[in-house]
Amino acid sequence: MHSLIRGCLKPIIHYRMQQTKRATLILEDGTRYEGKSFGYEIPVSGEVVFNTAMTGYPESLTDPSYEGQILVTTFPLLGNYGVPPQGGSPDLSEHFESSRIHCKAIIAQDYAWDHSHWLADRTLADWLREEKIPGIYGIDTRALTKHLRQSGSMLGKIVFEGMDEPELYDPNSENLIAKTSCTEVHEYGPEEGKRVVLVDCGIKHNIIRCLARRGVRVIRVPWDYDFNQIEFDGLFISNGPGNPDFAEKTVEHIRTALSAGKPICGICMGNQLLAKAAGAKTYKLKYGHRSHNQPVRRVGTNSCYITSQNHGFAVDDSTLPEDWEPLFVNMNDGTNEGIRHKSLPYFSAQFHPEASSGPRDTEFFFDEFINLL
Repeated sequence: MHSLIRGCLKPIIHYRMQQTKRATLILEDGTRYEGKSFGYEIPVSGEVVFNTAMTGYPESLTDPSYEGQILVTTFPLLGNYGVPPQGGSPDLSEHFESSRIHCKAIIAQDYAWDHSHWLADRTLADWLREEKIPGIYGIDTRALTKHLRQSGSMLGKIVFEGMDEPELYDPNSENLIAKTSCTEVHEYGPEEGKRVVLVDCGIKHNIIRCLARRGVRVIRVPWDYDFNQIEFDGLFISNGPGNPDFAEKTVEHIRTALSAGKPICGICMGNQLLAKAAGAKTYKLKYGHRSHNQPVRRVGTNSCYITSQNHGFAVDDSTLPEDWEPLFVNMNDGTNEGIRHKSLPYFSAQFHPEASSGPRDTEFFFDEFINLL
């Protein structure tokens, strides 16, 4: 019996010695965190933010809303299930949310050098090195997250021993929407049926999948494309990174579409741009919402949902015009989680009903939009 138990334990206690290089995260307030490298070794700088999800690092890394950010994961382990193949095509991948990694770097408390998953075809470390993205482990991410919660998201840089320090880079100072949007029109789904214009502000691919599998023709257009010049039955505005103030061209086109009366829906950045087109204002949150466990309530009801989120800006409810109202509210901090017009078919969500990764509790949001077409 004892020999059998010892034999069963052998795979569990197997470890590999790894040669790693020291790496340091330096925040703009001078706070330093020492760790070790498991990714590509190059100095980088960006906005340091944290995500409290337990799984989903392939989807998070390829989410364009993380463009320019250094991602801190509060779940203590990364890499244990490897990385799947991209699959599909560059403009619509099968397992990722875009065609490349958008984070500047990723930070974890621990890294699993040995992975196990039926779909994995490489390690997280190998993938990071292929895409030239640093990864750091061995940092007390609990202490780091508490610091960011108290002080707010801040700029930071990762440096490696023997390499020069980079200058601090603020991703919110440039138009990240233009940087992550497609540059030409793409179409998906059946050729017959209702036509939905999908404005790409840095889209997650699962939004395209969720629309296309509901039987509509999806016309994906760049962020500054004048979609009012083409025929469509409904307008959908995607998520995206950075400051919504840079998307003034998109806001102008949405404002024109509001006068047509056709159904309009937005997700995340789409919520903020729809609000701006209506006349409301947005502001930057202290440390944003990035997780799979954000509770939201549908205004006027007791219906609550657990949602996936990734955003650093929010809509100011107090600036909504009289013919608009909040649709959802965040149960943690009371911030806006969606808006709707009181009489016309315009509505949006600040969270991610397409999930990927994250709970799918609110995927009905797409059904509500399709039913309006």
